[in-house]
Amino acid sequence: MTELKQITKTQLAKKLGVSRSSLYYQHKLPAKDLKLKKEIEIVLHYNPEYGHKRIALELSINKKRVLRVMNKFGIKPRRRRVRPFKPDDINQDPADFPNTTLLWCPIREGVLWASDFTYLYFQGKFYYLATVIDVYTREIVGYHISDNHETDLVLLALKDALSKHKPPLWIHSDQGSEYKSELYTNYCNQVGIKISMSAKGSPWQNPYQESFYGKFKITLGYLDRFNNLGELVAGIHEALYYYNNKRIHTALKMSPVAYKQTLIINKNDRLVV
Repeated sequence: MTELKQITKTQLAKKLGVSRSSLYYQHKLPAKDLKLKKEIEIVLHYNPEYGHKRIALELSINKKRVLRVMNKFGIKPRRRRVRPFKPDDINQDPADFPNTTLLWCPIREGVLWASDFTYLYFQGKFYYLATVIDVYTREIVGYHISDNHETDLVLLALKDALSKHKPPLWIHSDQGSEYKSELYTNYCNQVGIKISMSAKGSPWQNPYQESFYGKFKITLGYLDRFNNLGELVAGIHEALYYYNNKRIHTALKMSPVAYKQTLIINKNDRLVV
């Protein structure tokens, strides 16, 4: 029988090309990664569209570490497929109203609002949601749900916003017939709001509404999970509340309502000083 030759840990480490201490050290990274994986999955359960930046803000850790663990375990947020814009989609016909695209960085809330509407196909019928967003705070300040997209859809969304907020200086939209209607434009003039419109076929000139609807539909989820129209409407209200009050906005590092509260606190602090 061949006698086995004893080898010291120093000799073994040298043969393996590693440090002697590594033979004693049990690496903790795999366990830490598994723990973080579970934490990420919990965040995504309640916030299915969160990317690694928002998850990092939620967990108060480095975004690079979150991205590494998500890539390691193949974790991906829920995403919607969006049809890319093509040059043929662009029509630069002049608008009947000025375009405040250059004013997309207002200095405070209540200066510039943006309005738009989207459709929801549910149980064989189209329903429509119109929203109004404050560009500065990213808060949805008003909305309305209807089974048609006549002028009342966008007008009642604006009136809902004005029932809770002072009129802004400007309101921006596309050149849809609803926004160009005499009823809508006269009402804006009556309450002292200046109208701004994107060029035709230029949805990127209303980026905050476009971005909002993409995230909103992910939060709302598959519509067939609702049994009736009442449940769908309740789901829309819940999704809008979540967006305003809980969902972290990457530009704000918090929800729109939380950001609005910091503006009030900072304003009060300046008054005290």
